[in-house]
Amino acid sequence: MSSADEILDVVDEHDEVVGQARRGDVYTRGMRHRCTFIQVRDAQGRLFVHRRTPTKLVFPSLYDMFVGGVVGAGETYDEAALREAEEELGVSGLPHPTFLFKFLYDDGAGKSWWSAVYEVLCELPVEPQVEEVAWHGFLPEAEVRRRLTEWDWVPDGMSAYSRLRALRGRG
Repeated sequence: MSSADEILDVVDEHDEVVGQARRGDVYTRGMRHRCTFIQVRDAQGRLFVHRRTPTKLVFPSLYDMFVGGVVGAGETYDEAALREAEEELGVSGLPHPTFLFKFLYDDGAGKSWWSAVYEVLCELPVEPQVEEVAWHGFLPEAEVRRRLTEWDWVPDGMSAYSRLRALRGRG
């Protein structure tokens, strides 16, 4: 089954499930759904940053400071956060990500999804999925902040990152 055929819950502006649809249809028709964003740090406190592959359905070839993805039909945010983090990092036995906050991402042009933001410490050697990740590295946060104006970043990740920095008082 291709990722476009995965079944997702469709939700309303209050994050209540109102139906289900194929992922490809959800994206094409701009249906609101659920996603997870997991900020991953290593033992030295560096952030996991990656560049998405050009074959991604959404935001191909852009950089991201989160791993994550869509929440499958009937799946909880917490279940999806652990599954997505382990899949994208290519690890098994990751601690459960810690939930931080949730927000409604809306780009104003028909793309909108509920976004649950998490954090996790990864002390395991990572082997990211080649289908998902074209490049990766653990970078000090100061370097990530410097790269914000140099690299093309996923807009929903930038929104989550800005909100997370504000939450931590680093606006």
